[in-house]
Amino acid sequence: MAHKSLRPCGEIGCNNLTRNSYCKTHEKNVQKTTREYNTYKRDPKINSFYKSTKWQKVRAVALARDKGLCQRCMKQGRVRQAQVVHHIIEVKTDWSLRYVLDNLESLCHACHNAEHKSIPRGK
Repeated sequence: MAHKSLRPCGEIGCNNLTRNSYCKTHEKNVQKTTREYNTYKRDPKINSFYKSTKWQKVRAVALARDKGLCQRCMKQGRVRQAQVVHHIIEVKTDWSLRYVLDNLESLCHACHNAEHKSIPRGK
């Protein structure tokens, strides 16, 4: 199996090369930030949902349905691997749709981030 090519760390100003998003030094920072976000900012009910076995199974079904490819990129004629299963109608908006496959789409990180930047926030 071929290794991913080396690329610069995702931390601004860091020139360390890595096969992942961040070098080992900055990966620890990302993990700490994520842990703090999940503990202090994210709704505990939603956090529990994303950690549930049922969600992991539904997520896997959605990725398999979409053949592991980003659906937004596919519509634009690009082929990119999906890393995220996105709720079209957010869980916070309609809790009852959290496991509905028709409300899920597989996206790459870039498309998922673009989608969430386009959603107006009430904060």
